[in-house]
Amino acid sequence: MSWIQIRIHAKQPQVQALEDALLACGSLSVTLQDDADQPILEPELGTTPIWDDTQVIGLFEATHNPDELRARLEQAFSAKCKGEPLPAAKIEILEDKDWVRAWMDDYHPMQFGQRLWVCPSWREPPQQDAVNLMLDPGLAFGTGTHPTTSLCLKFLDREVEGDELVVDFGCGSGILGIAALLLGARHMVGIDIDPQALLATEDNANRNQVARDRYEIYLPENTPEVQADIMVANILAGPLEQLAPTIAGLTRSGGKLALSGLLAEQAEAISRCYSQWFTMSAPEQEGDWVVLTGIKH
Repeated sequence: MSWIQIRIHAKQPQVQALEDALLACGSLSVTLQDDADQPILEPELGTTPIWDDTQVIGLFEATHNPDELRARLEQAFSAKCKGEPLPAAKIEILEDKDWVRAWMDDYHPMQFGQRLWVCPSWREPPQQDAVNLMLDPGLAFGTGTHPTTSLCLKFLDREVEGDELVVDFGCGSGILGIAALLLGARHMVGIDIDPQALLATEDNANRNQVARDRYEIYLPENTPEVQADIMVANILAGPLEQLAPTIAGLTRSGGKLALSGLLAEQAEAISRCYSQWFTMSAPEQEGDWVVLTGIKH
C-alpha cells in the first residue's frame, strides 16, 4: 500500500493551524520536525516548545486525489488563518515498506574503547571473545549511537577494573550500568524518573544474562544510601546542576565520576559546580557533546 505525504515549511505561529487543517482533511498522523537546525535542549516542565522554522508533515491514505487534497488543505488553512495562504508545501507518494525492519537493518554493532561492543539483539557479535552487550533499546533512550552515550561507554571501558559498585543515574535503557557489569563491575544501581526505563533496564539485563542479584533499579525517591566506586550520569545540564549534591553524596571518596548529556559550551559551568566535591579533568569531546570526568575528594 502506498501513502501520500504532505510536507509543509511553516513558521512557529502557523504550526497549530496547519496541524488542525491537516487533521480536518483526513490526515492519519501529523509530525513536526526542526526545519532550521535549532536545538531545543531543556524545555521547562509542562511546556512543549516549537521551533521557529518547522516542517509540518501529514500522512494520508493513497486513495486521496493529491490535487483535490491540496485544494482542501488550502481552504481549511485559509479559514483558520483569516485568508492567509498555505505556506510552501510538497506532496510526495511514499511506497509502503517495513519501517521496523529498515531500522533494524541500519542498526549495526559498535565498538567502544578496547574491550566493549554494543550489538543489537538480532545480530551476531562481530567478535565473540569481546565484551558484547546485546541491546534492545525498547522505549527508553540509550543505544550507543548518540555521542554522549558513546563517551560514557568509552569511559567505562577504560575505568572499570573489576569488583566496583557502579551507580547509573538516569539509566534509560540500562546500557551504561549493564556495560559496567559485563566489564567486571560487582554491582550496579540504576536510577531513573521513568518507570519504563526501569523495565527496559531489567529487560536488557535479562537479555545479557545478568543475574538479578547483581543490580538494583529505583525511582529517585527510593534510592538507597550507597557509596559508588564509579558514578555515571548521562542526563542534561540543568538536572546535573540540580542533582550535584545528591550525585556527590552517592559517590565514595576516591570514586570516579562521569557526567554527560552536555554540550561543549555547558561544560565549564557544570565542571565548576562539581569541583566542590570532585577534582575535575578537562572535558572529552565528540562532535558538539562532551563528557566530564573527575575523582571525589
